[in-house]
Amino acid sequence: ISQRQPHVLSNAVIRKHNVPAGGHRGQVLRNSRGLKKPIYHSRHLECPPMGLETMKIDDFQLHASTTKRYGLGAHRGRLNIQAGLYEDDLYDGAWCAGRDDPLQWFEVDARRLTKFTGVITQGRSSLWSSDWVTSYKVMVSNDSHTWVTIRNGSEDVIFRGNQEKEIPVRNILPTPMVARYIRVSPQSWFSSGNICMRVEILGCPLPDPNNYYRRRNEVITTDKLDFKHHSYKDMRQLMKVVNEMCPNITRIYNIGKSYNGLKLYAIEISDNPGEHEAGEPEFRYTAGSHGNEVLGRELLLLLMQFMCMEYLSGNPRIRHLVEETRIHLLPSVNPDGYEKAFEGSELSGWSLGRWSSNGIDIHHNFPDLNTILWEAEAKKWTPRKTSNHHIPIPEWYLSNNASVAVETRALITWMEKIPFVLGGNLQGGELVVTFPYDKTRTQGVTRESTPTPDDHVFRWLAFSYSSTHRRMTDASQRVCHTENFAKEDGTINGASWHTAAGSMNDFSYLHTNCFELSMYVGCDKFPHESELPEEWENNRESLLVFMEQVHRGIKGVVRDAQGRGIPNATISVEGINHDIRTAADGDYWRLLNPGEYRVTARAQGYGLTSKKCEVGYEMGTSTCDFTIGRTNLSRIKEIMERFNKQPIRLPHSNKQLQAPRSRERRQGTS
Repeated sequence: ISQRQPHVLSNAVIRKHNVPAGGHRGQVLRNSRGLKKPIYHSRHLECPPMGLETMKIDDFQLHASTTKRYGLGAHRGRLNIQAGLYEDDLYDGAWCAGRDDPLQWFEVDARRLTKFTGVITQGRSSLWSSDWVTSYKVMVSNDSHTWVTIRNGSEDVIFRGNQEKEIPVRNILPTPMVARYIRVSPQSWFSSGNICMRVEILGCPLPDPNNYYRRRNEVITTDKLDFKHHSYKDMRQLMKVVNEMCPNITRIYNIGKSYNGLKLYAIEISDNPGEHEAGEPEFRYTAGSHGNEVLGRELLLLLMQFMCMEYLSGNPRIRHLVEETRIHLLPSVNPDGYEKAFEGSELSGWSLGRWSSNGIDIHHNFPDLNTILWEAEAKKWTPRKTSNHHIPIPEWYLSNNASVAVETRALITWMEKIPFVLGGNLQGGELVVTFPYDKTRTQGVTRESTPTPDDHVFRWLAFSYSSTHRRMTDASQRVCHTENFAKEDGTINGASWHTAAGSMNDFSYLHTNCFELSMYVGCDKFPHESELPEEWENNRESLLVFMEQVHRGIKGVVRDAQGRGIPNATISVEGINHDIRTAADGDYWRLLNPGEYRVTARAQGYGLTSKKCEVGYEMGTSTCDFTIGRTNLSRIKEIMERFNKQPIRLPHSNKQLQAPRSRERRQGTS
């Protein structure tokens, strides 16, 4: 192919679509040869990621010159893809060429004319090897036979690649190129490694109404919401706007501050904000405990807008949720980490911003109550010495010297203050819902199914989210990294995936009444703004359906003989070795699957009462109230307390009458 032919081809295509052939018409500099070198402003030229990381680009659109082996094939050359634990795994962490020479290439078929504006690269994700490309060329084509190399003047552009394997490097093309295919051709690589790459392409698909493939896969939302990434300041402002739109059903408050002093803002959505209403369950969504997993943060900001607008429009489903549930949304548990990762996962890598500012993983920073419970069960101390619920926090954890994030302490205070029934924490980087326990019961085992006594309930709760998500249970959905969760209905027991002590989910279950699950809502931790409408459509129904599950099971009030609610009464279900407690007004909610249960209510100083309670298949909680009376022993103790635990002294006249009688008795028996 002559040098002139590809040059004319590329410019002709570019002019056809009204893209300036010379790029941005702006200030120019001269290089060492005196040739004009334009200064390009990427803000005007850069297109969004095409979707290698988000799986919008499928495996059949990725090709390569050669491949070292299947696990390092072109389908693995996706930005931020994570490798398996072992070398030579079926799912490895990059595309690696079969030979190390400058003739190798990695190709993406956009399946339609696309304006390509940039390339982002990483090295290979591996614990055992160091492989990355240090420079590369870029070529484009309309037919995959005739290729045009990106040039700057008369020279091929050599783009600077990576200096290590994890931090992504973005290169903007000097001139946007319109074509169907794009290739990245490595020219040099780490001297002690091989040609291995993870790639994302920046490109804007051009309008093509005849493209069936694109029309079939496009996801369009009709919800008029604020689809953008929100900084801390933007988040506060948006919450204020929603509060002003719906002042009668919303309230903004904060649960504490981050390490850097940023307030942890929450918004409450309820028909009576600011108060716990007896008989009304409390629900929570949290997001952003890992600061770089920001899709959950944006989903909660979208959810609060959606619920406000739908409530005002009279949507009966939303009105019922708001009027029958007290909902709390905490969009950013780790705002410090978010500020670090704000540029987006395309540039910040897989881990930057994950931890709190003092280096703590907030989601796994809670006290390990599992070990306390399991040791007590092994010694047969439960339930006499150690209860199977509301396990106290160890004293060492409460000390100032403990390695506990201030964000974690704020969460614990919040969880203890409000009688939450159900919660979901939104995370990213996968497509799966996990449920407790998150820690394996067998020491030294990294993966082992470790169910709670409420395993059947947790499995249903997890499935309620995954089955209504647009992609989690799709059998054709490609795995995000190394695990195929779709074959397990998009759910997994946390300990079966990987053991983690001190998780928020386990702590919530063992220390409070709240059943907590983790929703991993997308392969891409930090999707581009252009992806947010589709991600909202993927998760919207799931977010609503999961909230509605707070009304599944039984509820009621435990009262004394005078009709007063009894706080901290214990509710036990026969056959389930996990109890719950009543709230301050004596009201309780017990999540259960459909069936008939023998339920017992008891409280300190009171007797116990049992009855059968039935849970139906239709949505809605069954009412199961209890009245329990004081025990004789508790009455005696109350009287003793009233007299400072001294014997009851009878009046003086009674003593004089009793004395002769007692003497007479003694004389009669002698």
